[in-house]
Amino acid sequence: MIDKVVEDIDAAIADIHDGATVMIGGFGRAGQPVDLIDALLRHGAGDLTIVSNNAGNGDVGLAALLQAGKVRKMICSFPRQNDSWVFDGLYRAGEIELELVPQGNLVERIRAAGAGIPAFYSPTGVGTLLYEGVETREFGGREYVLVEALHADFALIQGYRADRLGNVQYRKTARNFGPPMATAATTTIVQVDEVVPVGDLDAESIPTPGIFVDRVVPVGWREWTPDGRYVGGLVDVNGQPVETGIDPHEGHTKATDHKPSGTEGTR
Repeated sequence: MIDKVVEDIDAAIADIHDGATVMIGGFGRAGQPVDLIDALLRHGAGDLTIVSNNAGNGDVGLAALLQAGKVRKMICSFPRQNDSWVFDGLYRAGEIELELVPQGNLVERIRAAGAGIPAFYSPTGVGTLLYEGVETREFGGREYVLVEALHADFALIQGYRADRLGNVQYRKTARNFGPPMATAATTTIVQVDEVVPVGDLDAESIPTPGIFVDRVVPVGWREWTPDGRYVGGLVDVNGQPVETGIDPHEGHTKATDHKPSGTEGTR
């Protein structure tokens, strides 16, 4: 019987090795698999290449992994914002490499890897420093740059629900990079709020079929009620309630004074 559920989150990521390329889902904090990242931090693997849309927010999740010195290189499209002080400090100090990729090219590189396409032509980035010296070709009177697919050893993804076969559903915008990343990695590990019986998931609403998933890790309900409504209230950039975190109206972030940091939490 196929059963991809792994109850022990530390065991689920135990084979991530030094020097691995790891894709991490999420658009900012939305869909970021924080529990898996925390487990990876405890595991201690280093010299990692991380593929993600952002380069960490606040001091938690991916930012904590960066702060611990476990990441050698970031491949991302949006490394800097007002709460990315960890990456910013490391980059300015020359302690981390950055490969900047336009967002459309990034997701298509990931999707191409999962589809078995070694490279593709894109109009994005033509004539810029990002693709200086890269092969170009003209189609229909427009110049395109050749972009290679992007593979990974592991993908860490946050889902909403899954079954023991590895079929995964996401919650709204937390889906973001999850489906393409699941196809592009040798080993895909998904944390979910709950595991449901086979057959409970609508077969027409499964963005990531189980064939692309190797391990499912149930982490329990977070700031959601079972019907999916957010009940966490206002949180700061580290996901802390404003009562115990940064006041969004009177306080300040580490990046700038007198700028609201509280947002409606999206996980």
